Amino acid sequence: MASSPSRRIALLVPELPTAEELAPYLRRIDEAHWYTNFGPLVRELEADMARRLSEPGLPSQHVVSVSNATLGLELALLALKLPPGSRVLMPALTFVASAAAAMRAGCVPVFCDIEPDTWILSPRIAREALRKVRVDVVMPVSTYGCPQDMKEWDAFSDDTGIPVVVDAAGAFGNQSAGVRCVSVFSLHATKALAGAEGGFVCAADPIYAGRVRVLSNFGIEPATDTQRATGTTGVVHSAGTNGKLSEYHAAIALAALERWERTSTRRIDLHRAYIELLAEHCPQFQTQSRAPNDVYSILPVLTPAGCAAIEVCRFLERRGIETRRWYCPPLPVHPAFSAMPVTGPLDVARQVGERLLAVPFHLHLTYDDIFSVTKTLGQFRDSLG
Repeated sequence: MASSPSRRIALLVPELPTAEELAPYLRRIDEAHWYTNFGPLVRELEADMARRLSEPGLPSQHVVSVSNATLGLELALLALKLPPGSRVLMPALTFVASAAAAMRAGCVPVFCDIEPDTWILSPRIAREALRKVRVDVVMPVSTYGCPQDMKEWDAFSDDTGIPVVVDAAGAFGNQSAGVRCVSVFSLHATKALAGAEGGFVCAADPIYAGRVRVLSNFGIEPATDTQRATGTTGVVHSAGTNGKLSEYHAAIALAALERWERTSTRRIDLHRAYIELLAEHCPQFQTQSRAPNDVYSILPVLTPAGCAAIEVCRFLERRGIETRRWYCPPLPVHPAFSAMPVTGPLDVARQVGERLLAVPFHLHLTYDDIFSVTKTLGQFRDSLG
């Protein structure tokens, strides 16, 4: 039996800005006495994100910050003004937040299969699903940070008239924005760009983005000149919720953006080291088909065919290496979603769900850590004979 490493290798270690990095922003909050309700730091963050996500030659993006990405998905669906019971096509392999947001918005999740190499719901799969079931909205997911092709999704929406809301929670730095499509990003502490908590909705349509903002503020419409003159401000036409981002969370996100070039480069380097050592020690373990310069928050791997991920997890755990099976089992297996419609047997999602595990990936990893993880994966493979 292989010896355990001298120290436990943690799966995930969140990395947020230090107190020193936050101090200038906190002083600005102190001076402004503005703590929430679309304050100056929130507006600065939104403008920065809009600039980063806007592309030359395409319509400018409009960004609305929200208290978390799950609520961002919910508001993005509500802003479409869908009738109750509208059907939202989404991959069977995703985090529970995707389905929960749809249900809280009064919609019905419809689960479909995924591509075998990228593990995402693609426009190809969505077009096939349209021949089998009614679909009112599509919610592709940038699974594990794998970016969706927004040009293809814009074309899909143009061709079908079906709106597309991309759950890009963990894909900042990889996922581009669309022209017709909406994207929702997360600032959770576990993400590559971490603001402790929060998120933002990104859309090219300023009217739609305005609806999201109104819904994030209880549904209170901006006052007109007439309403101000008559004192009838704060009118609500569609009930919303309190989904606003605080100035403190905006401060963390802004400080994180200042270090983004450094931290994203470090994550790319860590991934490259993993790819090199996986190929050397355990080539039977597959990784997601993605661009080599993608920024990873977590690193999922697929076990060899016929090898259950849970057995690999136990093997690594005994050797001091922490793992987790994110997005497993697929959503239709959960009691909360088991009665939701599906487009077919979901063979790929179920097989991937049985073989998927995440290995340690964070900014505190060393090359020796990655060597140890991949070497241990190779030892597991050798133990199978």
